[in-house]
Amino acid sequence: MNLLFVADPLSSFKIHKDTTFSMMREAQRCGHTLSACEPCDIRWRHGEGVTAQVQQVQLTGQPDPWFTVTASQRQPLRDFDAVVMRKDPPFDSEYFYSTHLLGQAEREGARVFNSPAALRNHPEKLAILEFPQFTAPTLVTRSEADIREFHAAHGDIILKPLDGMGGMGIFKVGRDGLNLGAITETLNRDGAQTVMVQKFLPQISEGDKRVLLIGGQPVPFALARIPQGSEVRGNLAAGGKGVAMPITAREREIAMHLGPLLSARGLLLVGLDVIGGHLTEINVTSPTCFQEITDQTGFDVPAMFVDALQSALRR
Repeated sequence: MNLLFVADPLSSFKIHKDTTFSMMREAQRCGHTLSACEPCDIRWRHGEGVTAQVQQVQLTGQPDPWFTVTASQRQPLRDFDAVVMRKDPPFDSEYFYSTHLLGQAEREGARVFNSPAALRNHPEKLAILEFPQFTAPTLVTRSEADIREFHAAHGDIILKPLDGMGGMGIFKVGRDGLNLGAITETLNRDGAQTVMVQKFLPQISEGDKRVLLIGGQPVPFALARIPQGSEVRGNLAAGGKGVAMPITAREREIAMHLGPLLSARGLLLVGLDVIGGHLTEINVTSPTCFQEITDQTGFDVPAMFVDALQSALRR
């Protein structure tokens, strides 16, 4: 296969833990050809279709340099067997526009994973609202009064912006309500911005579990991202410790319910966040944790992904 990865600059990768790197490494091991570009390299021109200035790359097997560029040229996206969208969040206006360009490339014959339309239709925090049977009490609102009512009902709560990533902008408010007003004003910008509020789950001390779905099937191991010190955030970017462990019966139940549905919508790779058996986020932009799970358990997550990609292309 001739694969194009749309991602952040390759020079920014931390290859000891980067999931996109692990995908590329496994794809090259399987004999596939690798190319890469950034979203800013994609363009649409009337009469030309959607193209990108791409770099054909070869992985060296060394830490530095970990890749070499063997060619650089502008190519139609439809010329690749698969386009793998791996641009990291935030899902801002530019990311949104990129999904529209990739959607046009699909109409021209490109195969894009995850589906651009599915990326737009599954905002990572709001997507859980479709599955209330698996979630903890949750509120999405701009209203300070709604937030105060939710706090009165549930005591300890978590507040977070809808466009946050890596634990950014997450606040915990205790039963005493200390700083609730100031935190609400900061997040909702005096009613101009929507906020998500969730009942605090004390099981976060056991880890914010990342359960991976690949081709609709769960990886048998999850990565528990465990808060350290006085932190309530388990995100690795916020200093959490990642510990791989077998998925629980409850996590498998959630995964087996969501997996076929999300796969049918064009989501080849999904990262479910689960705390204490409750679904808290559905990550679709660039789910991670491949290397951590593989290194700790020996289960080859990148191989499962490349196999699923090959299967999807045969359909």
